[in-house]
Amino acid sequence: KERSHSLSKSPSGGLAFPDWAYKAESSPGSRQIQLWHFILELLQKEEFRHVIAWQQGEYGEFVIKDPDEVARLWGRRKCKPQMNYDKLSRALRYYYNKRILNKTKGKRFTYKFNFSKFIVVNYPLGPRGKIQGIQDGRWHVAVNGC
Repeated sequence: KERSHSLSKSPSGGLAFPDWAYKAESSPGSRQIQLWHFILELLQKEEFRHVIAWQQGEYGEFVIKDPDEVARLWGRRKCKPQMNYDKLSRALRYYYNKRILNKTKGKRFTYKFNFSKFIVVNYPLGPRGKIQGIQDGRWHVAVNGC
């Protein structure tokens, strides 16, 4: 079944997110960055590899190497100096039901994005909507019927 989405271009470039990825226009703080989007931004920047990084061998899986630092960075971005990892992880759990990401069982501070929820532009596309791969911290995804 084919579905269409309007897309919003990420300020970081290269990524387009469906409109469901943003808060409704009427909500306070609308169009502000969401936590999962912020995490993707950190994962794309080499300067944060000591804090958060893609897991080798598992597409879409990442590990938070320094949970306190990721929480501090998120708190700074959202102007919430009291942010800590407990609060951040509670926000991450909210994404489980939305199927944006999941916790990887048996691996501490490790999560996995559900790339079928994303539309990625400016990357080579894989066959039949499958993840083509992660290379040098960049992910290559094609989604059919999204």
